[in-house]
Amino acid sequence: MSDLVRATDLLGRPVVTLGGEDVALVKDIVFASPGGRILGFTLAGRGAFAGPLSQALPWKLVHGAGRDAIMIDDGALPTRDALADRSEVHDGEVLGDVVLTDTGTALGTVTDVIVELGTEPRVVGYEIRTSEALPPAGRVGLIPLPDTMAASGEAVVVPAAITKHMADDLAAFGATVASFRARQGSTR
Repeated sequence: MSDLVRATDLLGRPVVTLGGEDVALVKDIVFASPGGRILGFTLAGRGAFAGPLSQALPWKLVHGAGRDAIMIDDGALPTRDALADRSEVHDGEVLGDVVLTDTGTALGTVTDVIVELGTEPRVVGYEIRTSEALPPAGRVGLIPLPDTMAASGEAVVVPAAITKHMADDLAAFGATVASFRARQGSTR
């Protein structure tokens, strides 16, 4: 498994060229609805009064993603329209959504999205603030995402068996995702 990071940890991360030029900041992550594949990033300018940029950073142009910066080769960035066909892009916000099992149990609320970086980065799980169904209520837990799930903009529906594959920290979550995928027969 590649590096796992919280999506919110990528927001605001500097984008720099291999030549050392400070280009932009990551504003948002753009991902495809089916499969959660990361398509790239929208960008914001540098500085206190800089706003969103019309350029974007497709993942294929990322040379490396480290803890302190996103590295790109020297060169021009395409416009936001170059990121993807709009029908492929996930526009819904999941932060704050309730996580429900397919049996109707409310597990908690989504507080972050867990991203697996690598050659083909993708969303692999959610960080949730647990409900009373996963005592103690109010703790942070990480759940892997199934290959198929339903999301309405208010709730995310997952298999009830997901509760057996919850991790308490990001360090242990990689093994949790691998175990869950193996049990589900995942192709991701």
